[in-house]
Amino acid sequence: MQSSDPIRIMLVEDHPLFRQGLNIIIASQPDMQVVAQAGSSLEAVEEFRRHKPDITLMDQRLPGQTGTSALVAIRKEFAAARVIMLTTSEGDVEIKGALCAGASAYVLKSTPSEELFSIIRSVHTGRTHIPTGVACRLAEHLGQENLSEGEMEVLRLIQSGNRNKQIAEQLSLSENTVNFHIKNVMDKLQANDRAHAISIAIRRGILNV
Repeated sequence: MQSSDPIRIMLVEDHPLFRQGLNIIIASQPDMQVVAQAGSSLEAVEEFRRHKPDITLMDQRLPGQTGTSALVAIRKEFAAARVIMLTTSEGDVEIKGALCAGASAYVLKSTPSEELFSIIRSVHTGRTHIPTGVACRLAEHLGQENLSEGEMEVLRLIQSGNRNKQIAEQLSLSENTVNFHIKNVMDKLQANDRAHAISIAIRRGILNV
């Protein structure tokens, strides 16, 4: 026999208007109830401890730490936590990170409300959900090698407008080592030049704007 208790939901979103909108549409569903709200990763962990919601709708982009960081912290204490990541990004690196951290679903903020309700109900029964478009984006880069931490540092400095000599000075590396890292970045991202590499990295969620 199915429980008549509503699905208890926590909203984690740093934009008050979007969070208010979610609250209003969820309140329209007789089988759902918002029991907690948070605007940051730290608040999300604290509110989860306090309310232990059935489902958490978690914004991927939060001030300070990411939504994935909050997801990791929550599931470290509550392994059975069911978290649906909400985002505007289809970047495969962000998606992969969230799913590997234990997200039950990854949903774009442009998703129609009725579809979101269906996903919430599905996740509440223990299922996972990955939209077709998101799955295709993951499959597109399946098997590609990840950037090393050194390559990431170089890429971030390129994004900030630094030239090779400046990057070498800031990282206490030789220019030859910097050139080697850049070559690896270009190969792994299949980029034509530095600007193309930055564009690809932002689109895939490797770098933030």
